[in-house]
Order: sequence, then C-alpha cells, then structure tokens
Amino acid sequence: MKIIVVSDTHSNNEILTRIEKKHSDAALFIHCGDLEDDPIEYPNWYFVRGNNDYFGGFLKERIMLAGDHRIYVTHSHKCPYYARKEALLREALKRGCDIVLYGHTHCSDIYEKNGILFINPGSTWHSRNGKPPSYAILTLDGLSRKAEIVYEPEW
Repeated sequence: MKIIVVSDTHSNNEILTRIEKKHSDAALFIHCGDLEDDPIEYPNWYFVRGNNDYFGGFLKERIMLAGDHRIYVTHSHKCPYYARKEALLREALKRGCDIVLYGHTHCSDIYEKNGILFINPGSTWHSRNGKPPSYAILTLDGLSRKAEIVYEPEW
C-alpha cells in the first residue's frame, strides 16, 4: 500500500493535484496541516488542522487504519518545541499507533523509536532545514513499513 504524505502547503495547493497525478497508484493521500484552504476542495485527501487552518472541516488529529497499521496524524503545533519527539512518542503509545505522521516544523525527517515509525514530510512550500521543499511516500506491505522523502527537484 502506497501512502502519500504532505504538510505545510500554505495555500500553494496546486502541488496537491500534481502529486495526485504523479502517484495515481497511491491508496491514501494525507495532509498533516496548514493547507490554508477549504479541505472540501481536495476530496481525495485526508487532513488534520494546522495552526494556520481557519476554514471548517478539519479534525484536530486522526487515527487511521492502513492494513496492519494504526497511524496517528497530527500537525504537532501543540507539542513543546524542545520535546516534540517525546510528546509524539507518548501520543502514539497512548493510542496504540505504530506510525506517526506530523508536520509544522517544515523540516523533513524520518526516524524510528520504540518500534514506532515517525515521518515528517517537511513542507511542499518552504523548507526550514536548508533542504528543498519535500513530501513523503510511505509504503506498507504487511507489517513492513518503508518511508522516503521526495525533494522538489524530483517532482
């Protein structure tokens, strides 16, 4: 199962259509917040509310089931700045999730801790870690999980 994960598009949402076309074989399209648009305009995407999302129709967070996996989706803007990873780990453990998708930082990151896979796709609009804008591809096959970051030159 192929899952596309983006975050922090900040009204530069034409990229969502481009990503959908490029990955027409994806089972899910997930946006980790800061769309800054009405989510009803993007019927193929699942969203959570970011700190800049003021339109209706957003959930604060989501638990999604995908195959054998429970995925916790959040923007993460409510997490403590210096303890974001610890807060996300606590939330995932509390919810019984083995994958966490989050945004807000505009910094792409993939890591694993306590058996939980954490993915921040970065921002498709403006990166804050010196890397190009990015999104992520999560591939699930049974209990297997693989994630990769796709940077703008590869779009």
